[in-house]
Order: sequence, then structure tokens, then C-alpha cells
Amino acid sequence: MERALKELDHVRTSPDADAVHDLRVALRRCRSVAAVMEEVDPDRSWREMRKVGRKLFRQLGELRDTQILEDWTKKLGTEQEAVRHRLLSGLEKKEAELRQAALKVAGKFDQRAWRKLEQTLSRRVRVVPLDGLAAECLALQRYEAAKELHAQALRTDKPEHWHMLRIGVKRFRYTVESLLPERYEAWGDNLKHVQDLLGDVHDLDVLSEKVAQEASSESEEVRAAWAERIHCERHGRLDAYRQLTHGNSNLWQEWRAGLPQGSRLEAAAMARIRSTARALIGNAVRAAQVARLATRLYDGLRRAHAAPLFAEKHLRKVMRAAAQIHGIGRRLNPHAPQKAARNFLRDMAVPPGCEEEEWELLGSVVRYHRGVAPKVKHKSFGRLTPGQQKAVCVLAGVLRLARALRKCGVVSASGLRIEKSVDALILYVPGLEETEQTVTRLAAGKYLLESTLEEPLILKAAPGVLKVVELPKKEEVRPPSAAASD
Repeated sequence: MERALKELDHVRTSPDADAVHDLRVALRRCRSVAAVMEEVDPDRSWREMRKVGRKLFRQLGELRDTQILEDWTKKLGTEQEAVRHRLLSGLEKKEAELRQAALKVAGKFDQRAWRKLEQTLSRRVRVVPLDGLAAECLALQRYEAAKELHAQALRTDKPEHWHMLRIGVKRFRYTVESLLPERYEAWGDNLKHVQDLLGDVHDLDVLSEKVAQEASSESEEVRAAWAERIHCERHGRLDAYRQLTHGNSNLWQEWRAGLPQGSRLEAAAMARIRSTARALIGNAVRAAQVARLATRLYDGLRRAHAAPLFAEKHLRKVMRAAAQIHGIGRRLNPHAPQKAARNFLRDMAVPPGCEEEEWELLGSVVRYHRGVAPKVKHKSFGRLTPGQQKAVCVLAGVLRLARALRKCGVVSASGLRIEKSVDALILYVPGLEETEQTVTRLAAGKYLLESTLEEPLILKAAPGVLKVVELPKKEEVRPPSAAASD
């Protein structure tokens, strides 16, 4: 954001092609970071930053596109061609108008609001540590989206598909540049080269349309000559792109190898979820205590074989994620926090390493971890299968019980254990005070879990875990020798 202000001064002083390009790139970097960060942090400051720079960014884009078309026209046309003269005449006139419009918008740019947002966002961006797992997860999302566009573009020669690939690669590049600086050291040159190749392809496609309009009254020979020149330039760039991205050692494979895979993929998805929790949960200590209690309760129920669904490994992943993120709703909408949290997760892109079904279960668990109990008549809950409904009730029930325990003063999961008797599940909780208020809270907190498992859940106070400290041995006192007694 500081760089954008420096480039803004350059444009105001001398709005040449390089200055316009540098300012537009600086603004694009800011907007790209905002778009990525909004996926984990829905704070309105990110949207405001994009809004402040939007008008100037678009105005500079039109000016920059015109300048690029001028360069290509000069390069591909000959001095004697009427088409070249008409194109340049129109483009130069349009450039002068756009330059004045850009200077006008640049003069009205709200620097005060920009600096204020810079102070706010420099703090908020820290929820995603540079070169961390959450940053890797966000970059992998951009990679997968761009890779899918790559596959689509290779199946056709249509300009729109190559244009979409160019945008996808651009988003991936700026995400890596901003959040994974160590990898950008190794990948930066190739990413920029690929982006430049695809950018040239797009510019040539635009020029082809312009030439077709201007040369409509010209002879077939003139139109064919222009089409051949544009095709040769375009084909050369596409061929260079294909060579870089084809074979066993292509760039797509190199980039993928440097992003999370295997067990690290699930860890990266959890890190992204924790970033959202850091951004939205006000009382991090309380949320962490509930998360530890919920995870310990779930593992205890699994070891006690409380129900067959505890054997499903993917549900523990959903439980861990729900425990981390369950408290995000209040910052989203204090009047309907659970619904707001569910809707936010539903709109969020599913992180790599998570399945669609797991993500939907996560949203439902967060929706029902407190407040009204889930019912089949609820639209989102009713469309789940019976097995999914039971899973949501169990996981949400575990969270409800964990929250109730914390409200009763239980802040540590140490020593908490569950035993299965003939007709009940017995939960031993160290430090639990069996007061009337505690009994009432725990009865409400365990109700959903107890009714879903169809088995009584009995909570009992258990002695805390004693730490045995071995004292140092005293030195043995030796009896006086006979010689000494003499």
C-alpha cells in the first residue's frame, strides 16, 4: 500500500506508460492480497481498501490497454499501411483522453483513507503468517483453480479460455509473491514469464478484433496479411507456454511439488481454519479452552466406543475444525451468530484437503453448537442424510458439553476421562464442583449428546492429577569411627 502511494506521485508528475504500468501493478498487488485475505478474514476493511482503489485501477487499466495496443500496432504494421495509420490515430486520440481522465481520478484519490486502512490491515494481515501452512493452503487453492483453467485452455484455441487462464495464473502469482516470499524467490521469474506470455496472447486477441473493425473496407489481401502477422506472434507465445508446461518436468508440476501434499495437506487446511478463528474470535483463551475440552471429550467417547460413528476417521477432522472455529459467529452478526457462521463457511471455498461433505458437516456443527437444537424441519439440516444428521448432533453435542464444562469452571482437559458401564457413560471431570448451578448447566449442556447417543451420560467429579515431586535425598550421616571416639 505504501508502494502504491509512491507510484501515485509518479503518475501525477509524469503519466508515461511505465508510470501508469507501475501504479496499476502496485494497486493490483493490494487488491490481490485483499481478495485472498477476505477468504479467511471477512473484515470490511479489505473490501474498503479495494473500493478506494477500484476507480483508479479501472481507469489506469483502460489507459494501459490502449498504450499496449499502440505498441503492437507499431510493431506489426508497416509505415505505408492505411490500417496502421487509422489504428494509431484512433488509439493516440483515445490515449490522450484516457490520460486526462486518469490524472483527474488520480488527483481525487483518497490518500487519507488509504493510509488509515494501511494501519488497520497491517495488523489484520498477520493472521496468515508468511510462508506458513495457512499461506500454503491459500496458494494451493489458487494453484488448483489456475491448473483447471490450464486444462480447459489446452483443449481449445478460443481467446476467452486463454484469457481466463491468464487471470488464474496472475492470481496464483500474486498470492505466492505476497504470502510465500521464500517460494517466490525460486518461482518468481517463471511465474512472471508465463504471465507475460499469456498477457501477450490476450493483447494480440484484442488487437485482432480492432484490426478486423478497421480493415473491414480493405482488400482481402490486407486483412489476410494482418491476420497472418498476429497469428504468428500469438502462435509463438502459445508454443512457448506449452513447452514450459508440458512433459514430466513442467512448471505446473514444479509448483505443485512445492505446495502441501499428504498429511501436510490436512495440516494446511486446519491452519487456514485457525487463521479465520484468530481473525474473528475475540476471546482466544476461552475459545482455546473449549476446543481442548471438546477434542478430549470426543477422543474419550471414541475410546469408550460410545457409538459406531466414532470409528469414522473423517469425523474427528470435522470435530477438530469445529472446535477451532465454533466461536466466529458473534463478530459476523451478533444478532444471529450461528446462522452467520454457517453462511460464512458455506460461501467460503472448500480448502484443499477437505471434502465437500466434511465442509457441509462443519458448517452444520458450528450452526448448532449452541442455541436451538437441530430439527428435521430446519431446511439445511433436513436435507442431510440420517447418518449425517446424527453426526452433526453428536459433534454439536460434544461442543455444547465442552462449553458447559468451561462455564462451570473446568478450563483444563487434563485428567478428563470417560468410562462405559453396562447402562451408562460415565465422565470423570477433575475439579468439577457439584453445585446446583453446575448441575443445571451440565444437564442442559449434555442433553443433545445424551439424547443422540440414546444412553445416559453421568458426570462425576474426579480428583485432580497430582504431580509427584521427588525430593533430593539427604546426605547419609555416617556414625563416628572408633578412632574419632577416642
